Amino acid sequence: MLKAELAEIIQNGENSGVEFKRDDVHPDSLAKEIAALANLEGGRILLGVEDNGAISGLTKTPAVVEQLVMNLCRENLQPAMIPYWEIIRWEEGRQIGVITIPADAPDKPYRAKRGGAWVTHVRVGSTSREASREEEVRLFQASGLVRYDLRPVPGATINDLDRDFYQSYFRDMLRRKTPAPDDEQAWTKLLLNTEILREDRGRIIPTVAGMLLFGIKPKRYLPQSGITATAYKDTKKDYDTVDEEDIRGPLVHIVSPRGRVVEPGVIDRAVNFVARNTGTVAWLEGARRRRVPVFPVDAVREAIVNAVAHRDYTMWMMDIEVSLYSDRLEVISPGRLPNSVTVEKMKQGYRSTRNELLKDVLRDYEYVESRGMGVLEKIIAGMRAHNGTEPDLIEEESRFVVRLWKKAPVKKN
Repeated sequence: MLKAELAEIIQNGENSGVEFKRDDVHPDSLAKEIAALANLEGGRILLGVEDNGAISGLTKTPAVVEQLVMNLCRENLQPAMIPYWEIIRWEEGRQIGVITIPADAPDKPYRAKRGGAWVTHVRVGSTSREASREEEVRLFQASGLVRYDLRPVPGATINDLDRDFYQSYFRDMLRRKTPAPDDEQAWTKLLLNTEILREDRGRIIPTVAGMLLFGIKPKRYLPQSGITATAYKDTKKDYDTVDEEDIRGPLVHIVSPRGRVVEPGVIDRAVNFVARNTGTVAWLEGARRRRVPVFPVDAVREAIVNAVAHRDYTMWMMDIEVSLYSDRLEVISPGRLPNSVTVEKMKQGYRSTRNELLKDVLRDYEYVESRGMGVLEKIIAGMRAHNGTEPDLIEEESRFVVRLWKKAPVKKN
């Protein structure tokens, strides 16, 4: 790190990726900060810098401080890690020790020793605090150690799944030889083998994915399972809306043996909401009148499917939001991007998910594009070709936003 870069970091103060500490900090306190940064997106701890940004410098020799840091990261962190360590020389002979924690630390959640206990911490703004149960689950999920979509749904039974929907999936979508419609034992075995159900302490229980895909009333057990769709008159949220729909039920649809949609699911109903509240635009090309949707259907569907497939379902009481304004459409998915996904990687077709079973079944319905190029080809290229606009893909602290802009369609020569 260059001295000028360090000076800028210090001038900007502490934040979600930067922490200031004296080098006589208690080991438990320093371990807490390292673990919290590792559990977020990494960052730097500057030893020899006061909370207000004043440079006090190291009071011990660099070799001693380095040894203390490395011992702490081995003995006071679980799992152990080896951070990057460097010394930056400051004015008047002062020195600053820089501990750099990687952005994609692989073994989340990291726990710090506190007395005789091991505690998970998370970074919130410029402070570190103990993680809640839900936050710890998300960290396990981010590391791939926990599959939330395979967790059982307490209190639910196979009777809470819609038989027509899951039988249609195996029979009409997968074209598999299926048990007789009333053979409950055979259907239970099939659903267990495909992880739509799981056995837990002698009880047969739907998984989160099974409930989301085929649940009769998934909202009863999973308050975060729906889509809230709202159409506003202007460019901002207002109580005076054009249309609202609380979209609940199975995510997928029922199809006939010939592949025709017989009963739409949540995804199709959300797409239909956008279509009926945007309509079409028309113009004359010579003597011919042309008419197209305001938004390309493929781009709308891709944005909604991505939200459903990749959202963080550990965030209870938070629906996916589909919001229509006079100038744009926003699809808001709770939670940050999964695993090591970034906006730039998405634009290049990078594939990763936190809800593997959910994604696999949505692929069977041809909602999910197998090559992972849906964002690039359907959203970005689709909007450019449709009306020449550039969609916004925005990752915020606890949500991901896809924003599609309205504009007159590009006229083909």
